[in-house]
Amino acid sequence: MDQQVIAELKRLLGHQYVMDQLEDRICYSFDATFRDFPPDVVVKPGSVDEVVAIVKLAGKYNIPVTARGAATGLSGGSVPVKGGISLVLTRLNKIIEIDAANRVAVVETGVITEDFVNAVNQAGLFYPPDPASAKTSTMGGNIAECAGGPRGVKYGITRDYVLGLEVVLPDGNVVELGNKFDSEMAGPDWGMLLVGSEGTLGIVTKAYLRLVDKPSAKQTLLAIFNSLDDAARTVSDMIASGTIPTTLEIMDNQTIRAVEDFLKVGLPVSAEAILLIEVDGSAASIAKQAEHVMKVCRQCGATEIQAASTPEDIDKLWRARKAISPACGKINPTKISEDATVPRSQIPAMVRRLREIAQKYDLKMVIFGHAGDGNLHPNILSNKHNHEEMERVEQAVEELFKAALDLGGTLSGEHGIGYMKAPFLKWETGETGFAVGQKLKKVVDQQGLLNPGKLFNA
Repeated sequence: MDQQVIAELKRLLGHQYVMDQLEDRICYSFDATFRDFPPDVVVKPGSVDEVVAIVKLAGKYNIPVTARGAATGLSGGSVPVKGGISLVLTRLNKIIEIDAANRVAVVETGVITEDFVNAVNQAGLFYPPDPASAKTSTMGGNIAECAGGPRGVKYGITRDYVLGLEVVLPDGNVVELGNKFDSEMAGPDWGMLLVGSEGTLGIVTKAYLRLVDKPSAKQTLLAIFNSLDDAARTVSDMIASGTIPTTLEIMDNQTIRAVEDFLKVGLPVSAEAILLIEVDGSAASIAKQAEHVMKVCRQCGATEIQAASTPEDIDKLWRARKAISPACGKINPTKISEDATVPRSQIPAMVRRLREIAQKYDLKMVIFGHAGDGNLHPNILSNKHNHEEMERVEQAVEELFKAALDLGGTLSGEHGIGYMKAPFLKWETGETGFAVGQKLKKVVDQQGLLNPGKLFNA
C-alpha cells in the first residue's frame, strides 16, 4: 500500500492503531474458515468519526475496506479477499444504555456478545440470540451475519431484535436507520436490509436492540436414541404436536464421541443420537411442557430421557453443546462448518441425505445443530493439505447445498454467505434475484469498496 495512505491513517488514528507489518497483517487475514487473505493494513478506530474518516480516505484512494469484529464467522464474511484495509471495530465496545422501561438496549457494535447478555441479565431482562461463539463474537458480527443460536426455535434470531442501526455508508455519510420503538416505522424497514448484509452495504457502528422479559423457570432434558432417524423424526413430530421448546438441539454419534473425548462429562457414547431440549416459562407451565416433550420423545423411540435437576447438570449439558467445535477440531485440523437449513418437516430427509453424501465421498462428517428450526450444522472434518481429499470435500459441499435447496431450504440459517457460499447463491435467488442484489450493491456502494468479493459480488 502507498506509504502516503499509511501515513494519513496514522495521523487520523495514532500510530498504535494502524498496523502494516506482515506479522500483524497475517493475524487479520482469516476467520473461522480455512482460507486466508492478508489485508494491506489493519486499522482500529475508536469512534464513529474515525470510521467515517477511514471510509472517506479509502474512497479517495479507491481502497477496499473490510469491517470485522472478532472474526468468528464461518463463511469468510470478514476476510479481506481483495486486500486493502481491515477495519477492526473491537474498540467500539460500549454498552451505551439498557432501558428497562422500554425494553431496549443501545450498544456499540464491538461489544462482546456474552458481555452484553450478562449486562442485560443483571438488569432483569433477556436477550435471546445465543450464538455458540458468544464468548468472543461481537454484536456487530452477529448483525452482519444475522446470527441465531439454540433458542432460535422459540425466540427467533438476531434480525428479530434489531430495532435500529447507526451506519457509516460507503461515501462516509452516517445514517440512522429505524429507531428505539418497535411500533414506529416511517417507510420501509431499512435496518432489515443491513442485517445479514455482511458489511457490503454499510458499516454498522451502533445498534438499538429489543429486549424481552426473562422467563421465570426452565427445564432441561436429554433424550437418548438408538436411531438418528428416530431423533430427527422427533424434531418434526414435536413441533407438529404444538409444543415449541426453547431449544431443540441434535447431536449424532460422532459428535457425541468427539465431545465426550474432549470434556469427559458422561455423555452416552453408545447412543446413535441425542436431543438436548429445554422448555421455559412460568413454573406452572414448564412441568406440562416437559411432560409433553417426554411423551413425544418416547413415542418416537427414545430409549432414555434424563432431566437435569441442578444448575451444575444444566451447565454440564450446555458446555457439551458449546464444545462441539473445539472437540471436532481435535479429530482433523480443517473443519468445514455448514448451516444448510430446511423446513422442520424435512429434518429426517436431510439427515439421511447428509449421511449418504458423507459415505459417497468417503468423508468424516459430524451432524449436529439447531434442529428445532431446521438449522443443521453438518461439519466435514478434513485436512486442507490433503488436496485429493479437499476435492472430495468441495464436491460434497456442493451436493449438500443442492440437497438443502431441493428440500425447500436455504444455503444458510445463520452463518451467512461470505465468499465460501457465494458461488452457489444464484441457485437460491434465481437469475432475477441475483441481478437485483448486484444492482442494489451498485447503487449503495458505487465504487464497490465495502467488503468486495462477497455475496452478490464474489
